[in-house]
Amino acid sequence: MVPSRAGTKVLLLVLVSLAASCTSAATDDAPVGGSPPEITGPTSESSSSPSQPQDRPGLADARIDLQQVAVLEQPVALAVRPDDQALYFAEKVGRVVVLREDGAEPDVILDINGEVSQGSEQGLLGLAFSPDGDFLYINYTDVQGHTHVTKFRTQSDGLDLGSRRDVLFVPQPFSNHNGGNLAFGPDGYLYVGLGDGGSGGDPDGNGQSLQTLLGKMLRISPRPSDGDPYGIPPDNPFVGQDGARAEIWAYGLRNPWRYSFDRENGDLWIGDVGQSEREEIDVELAGSAGGLNFGWNLFEGTLSYEGGSEDDQTVSPVYEYPNRSGGCSVTGGYVYRGSRSRISRAPTSSGTSAKAAWRRSCCWTGRRRSCDRSPR
Repeated sequence: MVPSRAGTKVLLLVLVSLAASCTSAATDDAPVGGSPPEITGPTSESSSSPSQPQDRPGLADARIDLQQVAVLEQPVALAVRPDDQALYFAEKVGRVVVLREDGAEPDVILDINGEVSQGSEQGLLGLAFSPDGDFLYINYTDVQGHTHVTKFRTQSDGLDLGSRRDVLFVPQPFSNHNGGNLAFGPDGYLYVGLGDGGSGGDPDGNGQSLQTLLGKMLRISPRPSDGDPYGIPPDNPFVGQDGARAEIWAYGLRNPWRYSFDRENGDLWIGDVGQSEREEIDVELAGSAGGLNFGWNLFEGTLSYEGGSEDDQTVSPVYEYPNRSGGCSVTGGYVYRGSRSRISRAPTSSGTSAKAAWRRSCCWTGRRRSCDRSPR
């Protein structure tokens, strides 16, 4: 789910001090239990967080300080290029804008406004730089609503527009659930999150089908290979399996709108938007061989949706919360281990995962404890 303020200007706010977690607009928007969660996951291990000194607030007292740095139109994604102090933003309307450190006005380095669809869950949805910074990859839906992952070579003053090349094209049957995020993993491969194709309830069964790229996390090498626009990593879990797409890394996702890798240990954290009952956070631990089934549409979170049972080899979310009528849909965030947060006495090995949500101004964090990725 993405914001639907077409034609309006929105303020871009950047975190200037992580005093603790974000605040909720109202108490009934808080996750289960009424306060920011501990992200624990299904595990039999017992673990406890260090006790907090009396003069230090806990997660429930968390706040974030914000400062306006620019005015952009529907910014939905941000990327940083290696060895470059500038910030690069994707505007949903079809522009890539750079904010340089010298305080100059934002500069448009790519404008494909006339090529993108403008539905509430469509447009320019994501961007990422290659690990060496030589290429920028964007994810957008075209005027017919289909998904493109396209790359451009970078140059000193922006992008070489003549170098444009489509890496991946995926037909979309409906206008919603397009995913849109892009992220390079610690392994150097590009991870592309795709929703289940849209409508509601996954009517085509894409989430559980290995014959389609929809409802999946893909893992590809975005360079040409053997005449194809991208390559398949040889250790992808479904390489050589009849009736399965080799690009698939994980499946059973409804709409992985945002996800990120823990920069310290390589864990993959996914915010998967729910249907009507549950929003969920999924984790794939570093070193996984891939092939995890996160359950949709057999399950919505931990709830059986389309006949899901304990016999199904699916992986439960590490955290979920109810999506009440008019509530918040999940947006994945990042693991934070810094020392600027007052909610911990020092950087911790477990980290804090920050998440946000659309529709109302919901933002929260949870401490990660242990995550058992065995099937439910």
